Amino acid sequence: LLQAEIFQEFAVQEESVTFRINLSVLLDCLTIFGTSSLPGASTALRMCYRGYGYPLTLFLEEGGVVTVCKINTQEPDELLDFDFCSTNVVNKIILQSEGLREAFAELDMTSEVLQITMSPDKPYFRLSTFGNAGSAHLDYPRDSDLMEAFHCNRTQTNRYKISLLKPSTKALALSCKVSIRTDAQGFLSLQYMIRNEDGQICFVEYYCCPDEDITEAEL
Repeated sequence: LLQAEIFQEFAVQEESVTFRINLSVLLDCLTIFGTSSLPGASTALRMCYRGYGYPLTLFLEEGGVVTVCKINTQEPDELLDFDFCSTNVVNKIILQSEGLREAFAELDMTSEVLQITMSPDKPYFRLSTFGNAGSAHLDYPRDSDLMEAFHCNRTQTNRYKISLLKPSTKALALSCKVSIRTDAQGFLSLQYMIRNEDGQICFVEYYCCPDEDITEAEL
C-alpha cells in the first residue's frame, strides 16, 4: 500500500482504477537509469493513466534527461477475498523486523511448514519448524526488546506452508517493523512497514491461509 502522502502530487479522477501490468517490465522501466543514482542526482517519476485500454505511462527524469515508457495494461485478475477484517482479529503482535529475519535465518527451512503459536501465556510467540534435522523452536517473550506490541486473546497454533511464506521475505528484508495478525479461522496477515529514504512510510500486506488443523495430540 502506497499512501498518497509519499507523492508530491496525487490525483485520481475516478473512485478507483484497477488494471494489471507486467511486473518485470515495470521494474526494468524504474531502473532504466541504473539501480543507484549518481552522486547529488536523484530520479524523478511521474505516472499517468488515461483510462481503460490505455497504457500506463512513466516519465523518468534524471540529470535533465527524460525517458518516457509506456506499459500495456491488461485485464485485472479477480482478487481472492480472504475476508480478513480487523474486527475479527484474535491475536496481534508487532515485532521489529530484525527479529523475524533472525528467525528465518535460524530455523530449519527444509521444513514444509512454519508453525506459529500465539498465546496470552507462555510461550507467548513461538515459531517452529520440522525439518530434516528435527524440530526447532524459537520463542519471543512478550517483554522482549524486539516486541513492539502484544495483544493476544487466546492460544492459537497454526501451520503455514513455507513455500507460500517465502515470497514475503523480500518485503521483510526492506521493512523495519512487521505486524503479525491471525483471525479466528487461523488466517495469517503479515503487514510489513517500510520507511523510504525520506522517512515516508508504506506497507506491504501478505495473507496466508493455514495449511492444516492442529490437534492437541500433535502439540
